[in-house]
Order: sequence, then C-alpha cells, then structure tokens
Amino acid sequence: MSIFEQLSSYDHEQIMFCRDDAVGLKAIIAVHNTTLGPALGGTRMLDYPSEADAVRDVLRLSRGMTYKAAVAGLDIGGGKAVIIGDPAMKTEAMFRSFGRFVDSLGGRYVTAEDMNTTVEDMGNIRRETRWVTGSEAAHGGSGDPSPVTAWGAFHGIRACLEVTYGSPDVSGRTVAIQGVGHVGWWLAKYLHEQGAKLLYADVSGKRLSRAMEAFGGSVLEGDEFYRAEADVLAPCAIGGIINPRTIPMLRAPIIAGGANNQLDDEKRDGEALATRGINYAPDYVINAGGLINVYSELKGYGRDKAMLDAANIFDTVKRVINKAKVEGTTTVMAANRVAEERIATVHHLKRVWLAPR
Repeated sequence: MSIFEQLSSYDHEQIMFCRDDAVGLKAIIAVHNTTLGPALGGTRMLDYPSEADAVRDVLRLSRGMTYKAAVAGLDIGGGKAVIIGDPAMKTEAMFRSFGRFVDSLGGRYVTAEDMNTTVEDMGNIRRETRWVTGSEAAHGGSGDPSPVTAWGAFHGIRACLEVTYGSPDVSGRTVAIQGVGHVGWWLAKYLHEQGAKLLYADVSGKRLSRAMEAFGGSVLEGDEFYRAEADVLAPCAIGGIINPRTIPMLRAPIIAGGANNQLDDEKRDGEALATRGINYAPDYVINAGGLINVYSELKGYGRDKAMLDAANIFDTVKRVINKAKVEGTTTVMAANRVAEERIATVHHLKRVWLAPR
C-alpha cells in the first residue's frame, strides 16, 4: 500500500517527513484531523525495524489521538510524531532541529512527551518553537504527564470493575501490569495505595526490581502475563500485544491499560475479545489523561484541574462499555462512534464570516 493509500485509509490530512543529516534526524509528523482544533500528540523515539513500520505507527497513533480528544470532549485534533533511531543516541541538536520542523507547521501540530522522550527533550524543542507542551515547569511546561495518564487509567479500571463485578473497589483485586516505566509505575502506585494485588511484566529487570521494592507483588515472565490469573490485565508498554496469538491465552475478564494501539487489529481483535466476554477499555479512551494534561497546559490550567478531569474517565469508560452492550457491538466500535459523531457535529456547524479584528 502506497503512502497516499495509507493516508486515505486512515483519512489523514497531512504527513511530513523531516530529515537533518547533520544531527542524525529522521522523523515523521502526521496530522490526522483538525476539525476540533490543532492536532496535538506526542513525539516518540524508536529504532523501528523499517521506515514502513514507522509510517504505520505514526498513522495509527495520530488517528488514535483524534478519537481520544473527541471522546474526552476536548477542543483539539489528533497528530503524532516519531523520530526514527536509537533513543540512547539522542542529542540536544536533534530535538532542536525537530523543533524547527514542528515550528514550520505554524501551530497545526503541537507536540508533547511520549515513548522514549522526556521533559528535557521537550525543553530542547521549546527552544525552537512554542508549539510544544510538557517541558519542565521552570520552562513554562506542565512536566511529566505520566501521573495524569495513570490517574485516568486507574479510574478506567475502576469503571471496568464496576461493570464486571458490580463494584469499582480495587481493594483485593489482582492487576497484572505490562510495563512499569512512566505510566505503569504511577498506575501501580495508585493501585497499591488502594489495596490491589500487583503482578508485573517488563523487559527491564531494573524497573521490575524498583516496582517490587516499592509495591510488592510478583513478576511474570514472557507469556505468563497473558495467562495471568488476574482480574485485570493492564498493558502499559508497546502496542499490538492483543492479537490472534495472545487472545486464546487470556484468562482475565478485563483488559484496561495505558498503552496505545493495544489491539493489533481493531475490528478482528475487538470482536474476538467480545466473543470471549472480555471487557476491553479502548486504549484511547482510558489513556486520555496525558492528553487532558497537555490540553490543560495549553489552556493555562494547573495540574489539579487535569487530575480532576482525568478522573472523569471513569464515566467515559462506563458509557462506552454500556453503549457497546446496548448496540451489540464491540467497545472499540462504540468508542469510535462517539468520537465520529462529535467530529461530524462540529464539522457541520454553520460558518459565519467575521470582519478582521
């Protein structure tokens, strides 16, 4: 499938390729939809197996941001950026160069922290453009959005528990978390504070040791995560992990975590989960806390307001699950319809001409 065919398939507005050999920059910026407002989405850095993989990832992620913003009721569109390369090799110059490409879009795309990028990286981007959020507070940003993302995911898990068991109480429930880096760490903290039993899976022994020392629990190796006897599986690492290979292994009645694009194929895998009676909280619904945080920064609000708004993900997740049950569809399709209906409503608003002010 050609680049333009992929753009058409995902209904994107624009894709931008960025290259600066002097600093080793190879990046892609995808603007999916700006009906509700400027496209906002993080920049991740990953050593992709191929450029085609990077293109597919940025297109899927940016589309997810549009839907995430729409379902969350925010007045922003969806975008995403990927930098191709080893995160261990990143430099100030690389991110400053990337910032100039972001600036060239004139505000159509606003970036933020994402996988393998930090508040320090956002600070370097901010040196070249104002279209960035999530840098250090000392530099005008709101800092790491992970605590807010995890707070929203925590309340999304509570919503799933209420739908499944009749109570949102996490005390005594077993939650298996895949990935205990930024979001997974904070999610483990919130769950631990409310009495949940924790299981962890991560490629990093250092992160596992840190989580075990702080919150107790047990470690899962490899596919043990999918087979875990848990109330909730919480993917908080890479996407595509719920697929035809892993779905037959699942024993938990709930999948609710902070990772993006958890389903390898939305339609196929969403239907497979529904057939098995597994309640799936669509990733872009439950992990909207980070987007809510950077949106709050754009609007000049504080962290307290972002945390309060992220807690409302409880109601949004319940709404989506109940909508899916009523309509006899998957939770993914139900969430997509909520997003698409809001975008269509705003798209068809009557436009009136105003004289320049």
